[in-house]
Amino acid sequence: MAETVASLLAGHRSGQISVADTVSRTFRRLREANDPAIFISVRDEAAVLEEARALSARDPATLPLYGIPIAVKDNIDVAGLPTTAACPAFAYTPAADAEAVARLRRAGALIIGKTNLDQFATGLVGMRSPYGMPRNSLRADLVSGGSSSGSAVAVARGIVPLALGTDTAGSGRVPAGLNNIVGLKPSLGLIPTTGVVPACRSLDCVSVFALTTEDAFAALSVMAGPDENDAFSRHLPVGQPAVLPPSLCIAVPRPADRIHFGDKQAEASFRAAEEIVRGLGATLVEIDLTPLFDTARLLYEGPWVAERTAAVGEFIARHPDAVHPVTKAIITQGVDKSAVDTFRAFYKLMAFRKIATNLFAGFDALMVPTFPRPCTIAELEADPIGPNSGLGTYTNFVNLLDLAGLAVPVTLTPDRTAYGVTMLAPCGRDAFLAGLGGTIHARTGLSLGALDEPLPAWTAPAGSIDKDEIAIAVIGAHLSGMPLNHELTALDAHFLGAAETTADYRLFALSTEPPKPGLLRVASGSGTPIAVEIWALSAEAFGRFVAGVPSPLSIGTLKLKDGRSVKGFLVEAEAVREACDISTFGGWRAYVASR
Repeated sequence: MAETVASLLAGHRSGQISVADTVSRTFRRLREANDPAIFISVRDEAAVLEEARALSARDPATLPLYGIPIAVKDNIDVAGLPTTAACPAFAYTPAADAEAVARLRRAGALIIGKTNLDQFATGLVGMRSPYGMPRNSLRADLVSGGSSSGSAVAVARGIVPLALGTDTAGSGRVPAGLNNIVGLKPSLGLIPTTGVVPACRSLDCVSVFALTTEDAFAALSVMAGPDENDAFSRHLPVGQPAVLPPSLCIAVPRPADRIHFGDKQAEASFRAAEEIVRGLGATLVEIDLTPLFDTARLLYEGPWVAERTAAVGEFIARHPDAVHPVTKAIITQGVDKSAVDTFRAFYKLMAFRKIATNLFAGFDALMVPTFPRPCTIAELEADPIGPNSGLGTYTNFVNLLDLAGLAVPVTLTPDRTAYGVTMLAPCGRDAFLAGLGGTIHARTGLSLGALDEPLPAWTAPAGSIDKDEIAIAVIGAHLSGMPLNHELTALDAHFLGAAETTADYRLFALSTEPPKPGLLRVASGSGTPIAVEIWALSAEAFGRFVAGVPSPLSIGTLKLKDGRSVKGFLVEAEAVREACDISTFGGWRAYVASR
């Protein structure tokens, strides 16, 4: 049976599964995989078993990843194991773990070894490594995807339930899509990159591969948070996967931007994803992706390639024969970029970011194919550049625009070709994407990775509120799907659920332009229950939101039918003297629909 993080945790904590047995099975599966290209280095099994036995002295309930085996991409430091970045001449042995790895260990995880990658994390194919090419877990003639090839294959084949990758241009998403697993690309700076060999340091993310969204988010929750040693890390909300609002608006590419290079199966898969999303009650809006594609061109045609040169260019100059020829050709281009080129590109990027900000204000998430179509090994051997570039069609713009992403499987064809979609949203909305992506994945009916075992039941997240958040009831244009809902989502608010007030309120349509509702507290029991939505905001975001509430509206305390009291919109009594009482509609949404 497939071992997920959730199932292993339950077994370890109950005592039904010993951590030592889990470790032994992991090493057995690694040997049975019979693919020496998946891992570059593997820890001694006896040493990992010793760590497993030491865990037994600790309280499992206090360790979020108690006894979970994890693989780490070999451009991320693990103390005592060489970091090669898939270049033997570059190798060094770090004395300390990367901060992300250290946080996993403190949470009870057990590091198994270091996985293969496209050299210096440059490539989306998994074919640019002197340590070999990890085989695609589903079809031997297809590439496994890169640069985090080994990590994705290790999870898809069930060797480990979790693996770390990195993502600069799609390396945490493309291999996930090609191997029928989940790839979580966090918001920039959410997971520290201390101890990671940089590709483009300003764009690099530590990513997570898992069989399920729940498992991936569990790892993210452990690793998230700023690090004083990483200038690029930042404090961003994490929270928990949130319950989905009742009126989702999901953007999708317009027909002209649905690029599949003639792959009919890929086209059908994306249509299947659209039907799943419609089944969630979502509205789909087709948008023009031209600004996003224009942004993507900056990554390799612009000066950001010089960031790769800044990372390892001096090493390549000293050891030109030690580097893969395609990797060397890409990275050494950076020396031709000038400071003038860089500033001009930054100006373009800021303009694109402004466009993207305005674009994302109109919907909850953007859904795109994870890649246009899979590529065969033969195609890449004939042309190592073109097909690789094609794989990045829907990934290259994401980090430049500071977006969070989650790649989830959608279809697996009879010939075992995997296709998936990536959900994208502005930075800080990682928990929302986890709730959305997990729900979509659960409705696919797919098996796990390459294991031919059913996807575990997805438990839809319940509305929960963190201790530093404030719940607020909205009644009008801030309701999901309404014109001002974006003011909440822009502040990283998450939906907690629908509710009704007690029968102590009356609802009015104020004589404003545009019309807006006013909720008035009246004598106990002399009103009508009014439909509201409850959203949660951080204390800082709540203050910013309340500061923008215009007169005659105000924020007070509302009583809900279920006994709760929450902050919410109220109106001054004077403002309703000339207003129309619409209480009989039971809520603003029903009133608007009637008009």
